[in-house]
Amino acid sequence: MIAQEKIAQILRADKDVVLETEKRLEKITGKTGVFESIVRQNDEAMDQRLAILNLSRKSSAKSIFNGLINKIELDNKKLMEIMNEPNFTCKQGCEIVANFVSSVAGNRNGFFLKKEKFIELIKEIPPQKILQMLGYSSVEELIQKEDWKEVAAALRFIQGGEWINEVFLPKYNKLTADDFEKRDFEIIALGPKWEKLGRKFVEKKYHNISHLKELGIIFIIPVSLNLPGELVRTVGLLFHYINEIKFYSEIFIKISENKNDFIKNIQSLLRGDVPDDKKILLSDNWLIVQRYLAKDDENDWRLFAPHLNPEAAHWEKAEKMFVDLGTKYDSLEKDFSFWKNLNWVGDYFPTDTGVDVLVSFNLIDTSMALVKEKEMIKYLYHHQEALWNKIFYSYFGEEKTENIVKNNVLKGYVEISENLIK
Repeated sequence: MIAQEKIAQILRADKDVVLETEKRLEKITGKTGVFESIVRQNDEAMDQRLAILNLSRKSSAKSIFNGLINKIELDNKKLMEIMNEPNFTCKQGCEIVANFVSSVAGNRNGFFLKKEKFIELIKEIPPQKILQMLGYSSVEELIQKEDWKEVAAALRFIQGGEWINEVFLPKYNKLTADDFEKRDFEIIALGPKWEKLGRKFVEKKYHNISHLKELGIIFIIPVSLNLPGELVRTVGLLFHYINEIKFYSEIFIKISENKNDFIKNIQSLLRGDVPDDKKILLSDNWLIVQRYLAKDDENDWRLFAPHLNPEAAHWEKAEKMFVDLGTKYDSLEKDFSFWKNLNWVGDYFPTDTGVDVLVSFNLIDTSMALVKEKEMIKYLYHHQEALWNKIFYSYFGEEKTENIVKNNVLKGYVEISENLIK
């Protein structure tokens, strides 16, 4: 199978689309043989990791999948030992994880909505579900007796995404760039009262972590799913949100220079707007897909068109941080280096019945698959999205691609032209 066909198969994309994409990028950059190089790197990475797992390219999909799962479980045990077995069901245990991750996060400065403005907003539109569940009669009482950062986190898992997007975000219309300030983002562990309230969110999202990027808050709900690999998945998610917050904070600062459109642009970024117009692709443009569309519709046409995904880029950095974490501890370095540069790696392998299925070697796909009781074909979108990014990186470089995305994310697509190589 030629490289272009292999990549199209993995991406579930039309072969002609992949061929035309290669021709266009080749013409713009002058780089040839890129797709062949990607397939070769993919094969080399898989062969090396399969050898470590005492498997081969002739192994079944189930054997390879189980080998990756077992690797996650072993790495999880070693990470638990380093952190002295933190208990996810209590605030203290979650704080151990939060403090550990914060200590390796590097620069935490960002550009976020001021505390006073957040409180002003929820006074205008009281979060009734939160008030009712906690038994408070007013926002004033709520803020007086609760940590405002925990209240902000509760908007996500008690009020819900629909309330945030349709009720809360529209109130941002009256804000200005002056309502934001530079400060450090925080990783917080919620108190015990949030355990019961957050359980439904955890059961739906399959993890106990989320964030509010405009407030610079990453939070952990003290709830455990009691599944293997939970600490690896938790640390990976925290690393991911750190990179996501940094990414968007830099964009917030940039767009604050245009005060007239600042809030409109902030709202668009927080919604994760993605163009839904196929005409954009007629000029060989690449879409910028800010969120995982496959979570809503795995057959969304935009998943099969050339596109860049910032989410996958955040996971790429999270994977690197996980590998780098291993270098800080002699007992972890060799084990964690297994996952280096595997974010976009994967291929088809036969099932016991002879049907070929796609197996992702992606760290987060593998760790999230544990949540679904080893249903190996459920979590593949991190890998496929990372492969689209890998193609673009191979022509323009990772750092330049990030800048390209930051400069075009509000427009929703990148124009593939000679301007990209200037």
